[in-house]
Amino acid sequence: MKKTILISITALTIFACKNSEKKERIKIGSVQVSENTQQKTPLQESLDRGGLVYTDFCMQCHLANGAGIPGNFPPLANSNWLTDKLEESIRGVKYGQSGEIVVNGVTYNGVMAPMGLSNQEVADVMNYVMNNWGNTQETMLTEADVAKIEE
Repeated sequence: MKKTILISITALTIFACKNSEKKERIKIGSVQVSENTQQKTPLQESLDRGGLVYTDFCMQCHLANGAGIPGNFPPLANSNWLTDKLEESIRGVKYGQSGEIVVNGVTYNGVMAPMGLSNQEVADVMNYVMNNWGNTQETMLTEADVAKIEE
């Protein structure tokens, strides 16, 4: 009797292990890979980090949807400033910004204090902003790109 129970438990354990392995595998095209081996691209990793930076430092003024506050804080959503003045945008995030800027045809004259972000954090949050709310960028900004921007 004990031998039958032991064999049953062993068989169930082996079956359960084999079954759980199947759940961890997914099929992409004709290739089957384990979910554990899927890795994020460098851009996806930057976007994840940038989203956290945005939530901590930017969302209070530019809002969760990037719309900004009319008359006070410019929109980041569908922003021509970001695409037409990328270097100035990076400089503003890195060192702060003051004075008049025109975003999507509207003049803003405010102050954005420097936030003390590292070059990597600036690159990450810029990648996040430049890939959300209707914004698209073709190349990912890197820490080295941001390091080249001087005050």
